[in-house]
Amino acid sequence: MSPDPACPPKKLPVLTLVAVALVMVVAAYFVFRKLDYHALEAQGLALIRGAGPWAFFTATALLPAVGAPLSAFTLTAGELFAPSLSMPGVIAATMLAIAVNLALTYWLARYALRPLVGRIIARYGYSIPSATEATALSVTIALRLTPGPPFFLQSYILGMAEVPFGIYMIASWLCLLPWSVGALILGKGIFNGNFKLAIYGAGLIALAAVVIQQVRKRYAPKPS
Repeated sequence: MSPDPACPPKKLPVLTLVAVALVMVVAAYFVFRKLDYHALEAQGLALIRGAGPWAFFTATALLPAVGAPLSAFTLTAGELFAPSLSMPGVIAATMLAIAVNLALTYWLARYALRPLVGRIIARYGYSIPSATEATALSVTIALRLTPGPPFFLQSYILGMAEVPFGIYMIASWLCLLPWSVGALILGKGIFNGNFKLAIYGAGLIALAAVVIQQVRKRYAPKPS
């Protein structure tokens, strides 16, 4: 049945929609104004801490392989477990979990889920570099130090490129080390309200950024 030309199309009730949106915004304001964010933060941290370090660092090793941001773990690990493990213990546990994650994502990309991973990489609009024995190190470092691809996609791309496992693990782990340690210290300082510690963490990240820029220039692909 064709529309009747005598009946003009109905206009959207713009004013009504705006009024409803305003009411929802005002209602949300009064609801969230009463929330105690510090209490919610403390409850959330207590809940995660209660699960124990094994559960937390196992999650650190596994969840970034499916896209969870690594920073969610590095920024909270110090506050959660430094009292029981000490800060050096937290750093060691975090870097071990990252090593497990690197190995897992490499195995998934190169062997277990290669077709699926290829589709995921293509969906995000990234191409897979060609890596040979001669270029594997420069490809790994250039990708790890180039802003853009998320952490888990970097690992998948390098696995699909068949970078030798030893080069992939050592270069990737060393590239992530300063960022991760800086984030651990920064997060501990932020959650504790320790401005000096937060500055140390931020300073380490800034220093890593400067060094990384120099390394990146060295290993960046040369124009043909």
